[in-house]
Amino acid sequence: MTAPVILWFRRDLRLSDQAAVVAAAAEGPVIPVFILDDETPKHRRMGGASRWWLHHSLTSLDASLREKGSRLILRRGKCDDQLTQIAQETGATRVHCLRHYEPWWRNAERAVAKRLDLVCHDGNFLLPPGSLTTGGGTPYKIYTPFWRALKEQMPPAAPRNRPRDIGALTRWPASDALADWNLMPTKPDWATGFGAEWEPGEAGARKRIAAFVDEAADYDRQRNLPSREGSSRLSPHLHFGEVSPATVWHRTADAGGSVDIFLGELGWRDYAQNIILQFPDYGARSARDAFDTDLPWRSGAAADADVRAWQQGRTGYPIVDAGMRQLWATGWMHNRVRMIAASFLIKHLLIDWRRGEQWFWDTLVDADYASNAVNWQWVAGSGVDSNMFPRIMAPLTQSEKFDAADYIRQWVPELATLTEPAIHDPDSFGCRPRTYPEKIIGHREGRERALAAYDVMKARGN
Repeated sequence: MTAPVILWFRRDLRLSDQAAVVAAAAEGPVIPVFILDDETPKHRRMGGASRWWLHHSLTSLDASLREKGSRLILRRGKCDDQLTQIAQETGATRVHCLRHYEPWWRNAERAVAKRLDLVCHDGNFLLPPGSLTTGGGTPYKIYTPFWRALKEQMPPAAPRNRPRDIGALTRWPASDALADWNLMPTKPDWATGFGAEWEPGEAGARKRIAAFVDEAADYDRQRNLPSREGSSRLSPHLHFGEVSPATVWHRTADAGGSVDIFLGELGWRDYAQNIILQFPDYGARSARDAFDTDLPWRSGAAADADVRAWQQGRTGYPIVDAGMRQLWATGWMHNRVRMIAASFLIKHLLIDWRRGEQWFWDTLVDADYASNAVNWQWVAGSGVDSNMFPRIMAPLTQSEKFDAADYIRQWVPELATLTEPAIHDPDSFGCRPRTYPEKIIGHREGRERALAAYDVMKARGN
């Protein structure tokens, strides 16, 4: 009898255009496995919002496998231990998986490879991270030349269909019950609004793409307007691998208009992975050392109180508060507002970017180590490719410029009756409701404090 092979799922929870699925199905009976490994990532274990998504995505994947006569085996523990145990129980010796680039997953792959025949495939990115290099053979650190080089290699290979058949075992190894993992919040259930916003799984990803294709040509104009549904909202589906980036590319590339701007966002996702491949601790350490050693970030009780106000959407800046409340209610925040909210925390409040990154890690359904870290360091000015720290976003101006009034009305109901332009800055217009907090710091005051801190950093570095 042909020995079974293990199919190891992680952030690649799909059957379509999934190279590891195709390879495993071609070899013999397949044991699809997902392992909840909170030990290997340590402090980078999945956050609460990601765990909500994972619960539903695993449910969807198991249903897809059962349609093929297969099923998903769930285990909890260290990946190498659990995969070895399953191999011993079933006689399997080979494991197929898609290659991952987060430092803990690279560690896990090395550990598994010491004990079993591990075959890693590509498929989570447009090109394998690390494969695109400069003329001198070094990895790219700056996005623009990276994207220029990446485009020369596009389009990606055409997506492959899911296998017609996935060989099943006559006797399955034991599996945990998904409900026993307690991935869903209960006391309290802070995710009550997530279900109305999202449909995790391959089917949900297909619906998102179908809904976006007709809007992709107008992406550049619409994506910056929080009050409109202009972004693709594919980020959590891409993060959990419910759709391949190649599939997204081929479905959208011919939309015309400004679709190239959207394709550049797919390229940014690849760029972020290339950065963490070069700098595995990018989520914990500034690429520019002075931001860790010389910038006088605020700390202590007053700073902690400001962080809590930011987390709760109680800063007195309507566009910031709307974004933070949308994040808590839905596990997602509009991209333009993410930049505004991040800039406000870092520069107006002078809070270390890592505190914001950690909050997003816990509350975003699309919390991705590479993208999250690269985006926060870009806003902070601490990254290898980033905005300059002295370039401080003006949230009140941004709110009016990008027509955020209806967005604010939706997420900050205390201000729903205000008209424009007062809704963007009710304090200045003297119409702030008593139920809405005053600004925790003035824009000019926050800007001057941030610039003074930057001057201190520069002086210390001389």
